[in-house]
Amino acid sequence: MTFLGLSAKNALRNRFRTVLTVLGVAIAVLAFVMLRTVVWAYNVGVEAAAPDRIVTRHKVTFVMQLPKRYIDTIRQEPGVTVATWANWFGGKDPKHDREFFSTLAVDPETYFQVYTDVAVAPADLAAFKENRRGAIVGDVIAKKFGWKVGDKVSLKSPIFPGDWEFAISGIYTATRKSVDRSTFLFHWNYLNEGMAARQRDQIGWVVAKVSNPARTADMSLAIDRKFDERDTQTLSQSEGAFNASFLGMFTAVLKAIDVVSIVIIGIMMLILGNTIAMGARERTQEYGALRAIGFLPRHLAVFVLGESFTIGVLGGTVGLLLSYPIVQLGMGRFLEENMGSFFPYFRISPGNALLAMLLAVGMSLVAAGIPAWNVTRLRVVDALRRVA
Repeated sequence: MTFLGLSAKNALRNRFRTVLTVLGVAIAVLAFVMLRTVVWAYNVGVEAAAPDRIVTRHKVTFVMQLPKRYIDTIRQEPGVTVATWANWFGGKDPKHDREFFSTLAVDPETYFQVYTDVAVAPADLAAFKENRRGAIVGDVIAKKFGWKVGDKVSLKSPIFPGDWEFAISGIYTATRKSVDRSTFLFHWNYLNEGMAARQRDQIGWVVAKVSNPARTADMSLAIDRKFDERDTQTLSQSEGAFNASFLGMFTAVLKAIDVVSIVIIGIMMLILGNTIAMGARERTQEYGALRAIGFLPRHLAVFVLGESFTIGVLGGTVGLLLSYPIVQLGMGRFLEENMGSFFPYFRISPGNALLAMLLAVGMSLVAAGIPAWNVTRLRVVDALRRVA
């Protein structure tokens, strides 16, 4: 029997207390993983953004529109290989009026040339281009609503009144983590023709694909300079910077989540420290006997640290096992289906899982530090006389 093996057996002597402690650690790990995954998933749009795309919007605010003719000027900028545009539609399916998903009016000829990470079968894309009322939908939203190619869908928009009828031409998948798989894409011309004359030929934003990703900052400035003297000025950014601008509104919230995750780990350490201290106190006479027959102080410290290590490993393992069905399969699926614009890819990253396990084990050793130190300072006579 090794020292660590004996320590593991000691951890199971009071099974009820050990089970409760392991569950406490597991819940702390589960909460830590959940919070860290929220922060990581929210930032994935920046980290996984395409480096070769530039987004141009109204200089004042994203919700204000640009004249459609701006697209021709941007296409003439040296280094721009292809450019497309889109409008936010804000549509909802009356059959699922409580469900939110992105609805965009796009240019069918160029949108999929710019967004090459939105994968559509060639036959479906051809059918979409030929049908003025055609639509391409993400695989996540299609599965959620049971949509199939050929289905008729009606949407209502609070921005653009009327009954808008569509036919599902295809279902897309994503090859990049930053792509929302719950978006409804349809023809911009269909939207434009349905608006009043004074509202026509307005677009929400322009996305340009460039030949040299290293020049996106310089090209963004060059594009904006072209519109400085016009009635409507622009703000151009790389896709990563554009996505980061949305995160700026929630920076304080994300920092608060980070702080809470650290507090949870601190609480876990206190739970472990209390349990280990109780166990060490109950075995004071045993430690005195071990010292009397020749065990050294460092051997007793190994017993205490090994017991805490065992509980930390068990708690971390159980916490991670609970995290995948609860956080990734449950919470993640819900957020991808209902908040795909903010959480297009909600998964437990290997880094967060490893960090949670390391913290569970590391904090268990830290929590056992004081009890282990106290054990090494025991005098044999005092330990044998003490009643726990």
